[in-house]
Amino acid sequence: MAYTIAAQMYTLRDYLNTEAQMKSSLEKLVGYGYSAVQLSAVGAMNGDRPEVSAQLAKKMLDDNGMKCIATHRDWKNLLNFTEREIEFQKTLGCDYAAIGGIPDEFRKKGANGYRQWIDEAAPVIETLRTSGIQFAYHNHSHEFERFGDGKQQFFDLLIEEASKDLMLEVDLYWVAHAGVNPIKLLKRITGRVPVVHIKDKAIIDGQVAMAPIGEGNLDWNEFLPALETAGSKWICVEQDQCLRDPFDCMKSSYDYLTRASTL
Repeated sequence: MAYTIAAQMYTLRDYLNTEAQMKSSLEKLVGYGYSAVQLSAVGAMNGDRPEVSAQLAKKMLDDNGMKCIATHRDWKNLLNFTEREIEFQKTLGCDYAAIGGIPDEFRKKGANGYRQWIDEAAPVIETLRTSGIQFAYHNHSHEFERFGDGKQQFFDLLIEEASKDLMLEVDLYWVAHAGVNPIKLLKRITGRVPVVHIKDKAIIDGQVAMAPIGEGNLDWNEFLPALETAGSKWICVEQDQCLRDPFDCMKSSYDYLTRASTL
């Protein structure tokens, strides 16, 4: 396989509030086979005086033979303190930063808001690019709402009107949840999806639920080859909600993906 499996730490956010918790969580992930993470919602790294600095996080990752392949960062900080954010990324040895979605102040304005954010983001994207850092947008399902005459979705604006240097951190669960064909979408954005997020979609007691990869109904036999074709380098396992121990969910997803890669 051309991609590497990474763990999105957001899944384990309840176990990342102290240095000791972060250390233990990384060790567990290494034990499951993960060699890379995306740092997002790590409580121990938040605040004005974080218990875990970028320097310490890098050491903890190095001690476990792991790499930070992506982050989720606050948009206002990226906009107003771009050089500080670049330093943070470089300290981690991470050349990919994303936001978890469009800020509410833009989203509530519909298409005009998306276009305003695209304009505001352009110089930030360029500054990051010249420093060797790719910047990406992570989707949920609301980006696929149609507007105007119904011929366009908000996500079309990110594809067609934003700089091609804006990477698209596609979350395949939310794409499928929105009723969009993930394979067709990946074909449209080939070369702009170095990192993707994945989780499975199950029906439990008649209700939709997020599940470990291979325990739901999404067609991974079709999706995984499509990711390779689209040029994805990192597949990030992210399960926003877990119906059992999240560490067990992360292990189950990794085991499935490694088995799938040998079929």
